[in-house]
Amino acid sequence: MMIRRTILLGTCALALLAAVPTASPAGAATRLTVYTALENEQLTPYKKAFEADNPGIEIDWVRDSTGVVTAKLLAEKDNPKADAVWGLAASSLMILDAQGMLMPYQPKGVDALKPSFRDAKTPPAWVGMDAWMAAICFNTVEAEKKKLPKPTSWADLLKPEYKGQIVMPNPASSGTGFLAVSGWLQTMGGDKAWGYMDRLNDNIALYTHSGSKPCKMAAAGEYPIGISIEYTGAQQKTKGAPIDVILASEGVGWEMEATAIVKGTRHVEAAKALADWAASRKANEQYVNFYQVTAHPGVTKETPNYPKNAEAAMNKTNDFAWAAANRDRILADWEKRYGAKSEPKS
Repeated sequence: MMIRRTILLGTCALALLAAVPTASPAGAATRLTVYTALENEQLTPYKKAFEADNPGIEIDWVRDSTGVVTAKLLAEKDNPKADAVWGLAASSLMILDAQGMLMPYQPKGVDALKPSFRDAKTPPAWVGMDAWMAAICFNTVEAEKKKLPKPTSWADLLKPEYKGQIVMPNPASSGTGFLAVSGWLQTMGGDKAWGYMDRLNDNIALYTHSGSKPCKMAAAGEYPIGISIEYTGAQQKTKGAPIDVILASEGVGWEMEATAIVKGTRHVEAAKALADWAASRKANEQYVNFYQVTAHPGVTKETPNYPKNAEAAMNKTNDFAWAAANRDRILADWEKRYGAKSEPKS
């Protein structure tokens, strides 16, 4: 009788153990694979701040330019490798959402953010972080050597004296390149914008695969003019580069960086924690160290050498849904016309 009771107790214990989900080793953190197009200098402070508030979660970044990250996510649609996306263009996330690849989730505190900085659906598929915009980085020293005038508008960049003096990001690789092209198409209209880009291409020396690279090249004196990111220009000028950061007088194209959870993640709760934190005021206080325009209306900061009144320069007509829906067509046309001047892919 004692033997039978022992066997029954042991069997019950085994059944109870089998019903309990397998736990991670004590003290082991959840490793969250996060795809991003954030600039490299943003990765460490964002990761450090998030992990300090979420000690049971560690971020493993997978970082590349916007176009590359978007293509990678689409290629992995049937077997997703990412748990979340933190820092990718909203227009890219709209493409993923249209493919059913995102898990809708309403982060805590999202109602405190600017309404334009979130997906309109409830719950939202993505939530915005900050805005970045196309700017002209102008090396004053190199320009003086070559007797080049300072541009103040997109139209100025068509002047014949700028032939071979301008670098710009490839919009298929770079979110900054795409927001510039999308901005021209939306504000000028299709035919006029393509005509503008045809003439601009005559003055372009090279299309890069990084949004920040043209400004860094201008800062280093490799070329006098780079169409790039406004915050990169401010950073380079603060480091001592002889550049002016110019927001074109016609208005500038812009994009939102945003956060989303990838459908199929095996770490749903950790991904939700990331989405909650990414929408928080504390996170926005990280974002404002790089971009003056953030999702949280109460978070502002004066950044050295950042263009004044940047938010006012942003194009008022900026339809992210249109940009997402037309992205493939725009990029195919752009590549056919101008791709021959792109730098080799590394």
